[in-house]
Amino acid sequence: MNVAERAGTEARAEDRLARVALTWLTEPGTWSVHRLVERLGAPAALALLRDGGAPEEKLRATVAARLTAGDPRVEAARALERADRLGARVITPDDAEWPIQLEDLRRLALSGASRRVDTETAPPLCFWVRGAWPLAEAMERSVAVVGARAATPYGVHVATELGYGLADREWAVVSGGAFGIDAAAHRGALNSGGVTVAVLACGLDRPYPMGNTALFDRIAETGLLVSEWMPGEAPLRPRFLIRNRVIAAATRGSVLVEASARSGATQTMRRALAIGRPGMVVPGPVTSVMSVGAHELLRDEPGARLVTGVAHVLEEVGRIGADLAPPTRGPRRPTDELDDEAALVLESLPRRGVRSPDAVAARAGVSVRIALRKLSLLEELGLVVRRDGGYALGPPSDRGAADTEPGGPAAPE
Repeated sequence: MNVAERAGTEARAEDRLARVALTWLTEPGTWSVHRLVERLGAPAALALLRDGGAPEEKLRATVAARLTAGDPRVEAARALERADRLGARVITPDDAEWPIQLEDLRRLALSGASRRVDTETAPPLCFWVRGAWPLAEAMERSVAVVGARAATPYGVHVATELGYGLADREWAVVSGGAFGIDAAAHRGALNSGGVTVAVLACGLDRPYPMGNTALFDRIAETGLLVSEWMPGEAPLRPRFLIRNRVIAAATRGSVLVEASARSGATQTMRRALAIGRPGMVVPGPVTSVMSVGAHELLRDEPGARLVTGVAHVLEEVGRIGADLAPPTRGPRRPTDELDDEAALVLESLPRRGVRSPDAVAARAGVSVRIALRKLSLLEELGLVVRRDGGYALGPPSDRGAADTEPGGPAAPE
């Protein structure tokens, strides 16, 4: 390695260390930190913050409080060593596997936002990743499936089917690893032998919830575990909401399966819609409290689309003209291709008994000649039979089950 190559390697290592230190010093998503990194570079931005030069008073207070807990560079170095033992890696925007679509977070603006989790939505500085897949490759064809933790059997069934169907069609399934809908979507993808990605709100060495530890191990074997927080970091409540912007921006679209009136999953959907990603909602029973958030999202967000299965989802996120969902149709019946006059003639026959051609013509409001021609056609199709000088309906198996129910051919006189 020559001098220039060695210098480049050292610069990249220093940048990586500084980015890790910055995510320890301040929570991910902080816009003022992101802008400092863009303007000065990560090492210089870190040095400025450590020296008390933060551009905002609130940020200066946050940094000062964190510095009492340790040196950010030392903490970052320890975290990198721990990641090596864990079999994890750190990636930054300079790495080939960085998902470039995360830059779309620059245009995320939520009207009326006041909480930090709604205003501090800057792109990530780095990711901790566990798993063999390159992150950018996994996210290139990915769909987020999110929803309620306290999911109903209906929701679990739908999420599992979506996860299986999407992965079976070589789409990565992305979710947050939580109980309920998240876990069902991950398991569906795993059961199909496909790729699934869990985006966590804590360190990779302490994935939450603990009850899904076996699931996380399976995901790491064939998919990816991803986090903005260094190993050892706890799953604090605000971090789940900070994490949701990544799920929304890194994927091609998001599907909501069940959500109560106050659900973090609906926040993910609103972020996806705000940056122009397809936002899809699976409807649920109107009597279920776990459908309230989903249905309200459909009412409030003009861009949200109702979907009922994998075909609808692929139509929203797939290639234009290549992933259209087939039209929903009932079973085909012999009567579907009849013209108006033939249908009128058929409807003019009694449910039981025989009717003469003249009576059929009068009842249908057509000439006798037309009635005879249509009766011949219906006879060829097996819908009517000639009997006792007149015509009667054919066997129900030829006409279709619907014709034997109320609302079919006219009742006998």
